[in-house]
Amino acid sequence: MVDIKKEFGGGDEKLVKVAELCRLEQGSRMIKEFVQEFRRAARESGYEGHPLIEEFKQGINGAIKRKLIEAKHYLRTVKQWYKRAVALDRNWRESKREEERLRGQREAGGMALRQQEQKSVMLQPLVW
Repeated sequence: MVDIKKEFGGGDEKLVKVAELCRLEQGSRMIKEFVQEFRRAARESGYEGHPLIEEFKQGINGAIKRKLIEAKHYLRTVKQWYKRAVALDRNWRESKREEERLRGQREAGGMALRQQEQKSVMLQPLVW
């Protein structure tokens, strides 16, 4: 925020908040963290309604943005956008954790199977 004040001057707090709002990006953060920061910046920016939704869409990651735009039910308020984005992010992260867990089980199972195959090969007598 100090950089924004330097860039735009410290005189008009509203302009500083608008600039801050426009520069916000989710990045690798959880959407819940992004929403908290976005709401804080939005409070004093004077933005509301559709312009606020547009700024929110600009800041969130592409996959979540796509899902929100493709939603069956049109999201009318920024609060609906926040709530749905948080739910989508939570589901996506849970899905990733489950995929990793299953991959770990498959890899562990595959190692056990290979070890078992090696033992059975070693135990078989050689027949000429």
